[in-house]
Amino acid sequence: MLTTDDELRTLLTSAKTIAVVGASPKPWRDSGAIADFLMKRGYTVYPVNPRYTDVLGVRCYPDLKSLPGPVDIVDIFRNPDEAEAAVDEAVAAGAKAVWMQLGVVNEAAARKAEAAGLAVVMDRCIAVEHRALVR
Repeated sequence: MLTTDDELRTLLTSAKTIAVVGASPKPWRDSGAIADFLMKRGYTVYPVNPRYTDVLGVRCYPDLKSLPGPVDIVDIFRNPDEAEAAVDEAVAAGAKAVWMQLGVVNEAAARKAEAAGLAVVMDRCIAVEHRALVR
């Protein structure tokens, strides 16, 4: 589990692509606002949600296996009970890390991701950490 500022900074500065699982075009949803934030910071962002074909003017994919290529970070905006399934997809898709957003706490999912060699961040907001750590 990545917890220190240095570990988080290294992950955020080395990543180029981020899949946002649970991305939504609804303006009151944090997933869309954070996807937009990440795009504006230069990341290639792939929205992932089977309910939509487009989020923020970007093609939205139904699942991680449908992405056009590998991703560095899978940012999970799902109910904690659904995090393990998202981790399974992240592992299968060859992701390097999973980031479970603020409020998404699932120890079993974290252990599974770590056992598969993925870096794990849990119960933290990627935008908050980015603002604090990346200049």
